[in-house]
Amino acid sequence: MEPVRRQQLIDATMAAIDEVGLADATIMLIARHAGVSTGIISHYFGGKDGLLEATMRQILTDLSEAVAARRSALKDNSPRAHIGAIIEGNFDRSQVTGPAAKTWLAFWASSMHKPSLQRLQYVNDRRLYANLCYQFRRILPRTEARNAARGLAAMIDGLWLRGALAPEALDADEARHLAHHYLDQLLAHHEHILPVTHH
Repeated sequence: MEPVRRQQLIDATMAAIDEVGLADATIMLIARHAGVSTGIISHYFGGKDGLLEATMRQILTDLSEAVAARRSALKDNSPRAHIGAIIEGNFDRSQVTGPAAKTWLAFWASSMHKPSLQRLQYVNDRRLYANLCYQFRRILPRTEARNAARGLAAMIDGLWLRGALAPEALDADEARHLAHHYLDQLLAHHEHILPVTHH
């Protein structure tokens, strides 16, 4: 399937979920958003579940790329800088717009019932935890590093979830600020890491 058409269908899926929610985002509505026939969706994705999985894979790819881009642009190779880039990537525009946020929420809810989505969710959770843990291990003992990684991962997910459910939509700047502040607190008692103030 040509990438343009595939992207068009993924964008249409997110737009339909944004408009009516996952349950009412029918193949017919998604096809109408994309300006294609329902047969094309069935042919390429095997139905709505396949299309939702492809959409989530796209959002997860966008997330990985947002984090990777920030990390590769770092001038500073410190753990603090790398963890900060991970925080920034998780609140990238590709993850926090209305359609993306609502698709994430639909994905989280559906992953409890659909094994294919559950696997994607597990991989994503492990990736965030492993990346954070690796950086914390550079400066903290193993148990402390694991706890710090769990705490910051929960903070990122929690800020994201509360923001996505807020009627006024997610305030990514505020969420980033709070996550950075929490990171500074985690690192503050290590004398060779100076807390950085974020505005």
